[in-house]
Amino acid sequence: MGNVQWVPWWFAVVGFAALIAASALSPLSPWGFGAGIAYLVVSNLLLALGLRRRGAARFGQANIVTATRSVLVGLITAIVVSSFTAAVSTPLLVTLAAIALALDGIDGYVARRTSSESELGAQFDMEVDAFLLLVLSVCCGPIVGWWVLAFGLMRYAFVAAGLVLPWMRETLPPRFWRKAVTAICGIALTVVASRLLPEVVAAIVALAALALLVESFARDVTWLVRTHLSRVNRSGIRLVSTEEASTEEA
Repeated sequence: MGNVQWVPWWFAVVGFAALIAASALSPLSPWGFGAGIAYLVVSNLLLALGLRRRGAARFGQANIVTATRSVLVGLITAIVVSSFTAAVSTPLLVTLAAIALALDGIDGYVARRTSSESELGAQFDMEVDAFLLLVLSVCCGPIVGWWVLAFGLMRYAFVAAGLVLPWMRETLPPRFWRKAVTAICGIALTVVASRLLPEVVAAIVALAALALLVESFARDVTWLVRTHLSRVNRSGIRLVSTEEASTEEA
């Protein structure tokens, strides 16, 4: 079990080597390199802690795919941060994002085929998706406007709401559309980041994808509200019934 907890750190080492290799293709600023390292350290630390807390006996093939995608997100982070102070390779950025998005459709398939699905794996996959959208939205900000940060911040606003409202932390039912929308948003932001589209067209593409993301989050929030209200109503009914019974006995 102890060996499993060290696996994420091997991916951190691989990510560090990949950052060095990427800097040869697209020079990274000190801030960009530091951001990439910070992402690799924090993400793999959280993953190692999650494996330890759940007493995982093996890492799993699906987690290997997701961890590989996470390394790519670290590289993308370094390039995007570097782009604010230095010229970077847009083709390299788009290629890495495209590979990361393609792998997003593989880890779930691998998990089902190898019977290695787990709560930690699903959470790991979700957080990598969320951070990729955040980084890509930061990249697209100077292109179409900073309103695109809504792509990346929506997930974290949802998590923050859960800290204030415990019922918002209820486990959501699986929904294919949620995953599909995340992929569509990632593709849309990558296309915008490529700078191949006219600015107006790029903004329309991003806005259309954002509308889908808002709809998906709204559907989840609606489900959570209805579930919460249903439980509150049931609790109220039970409380009234108990009080009525006490009155009748008296």
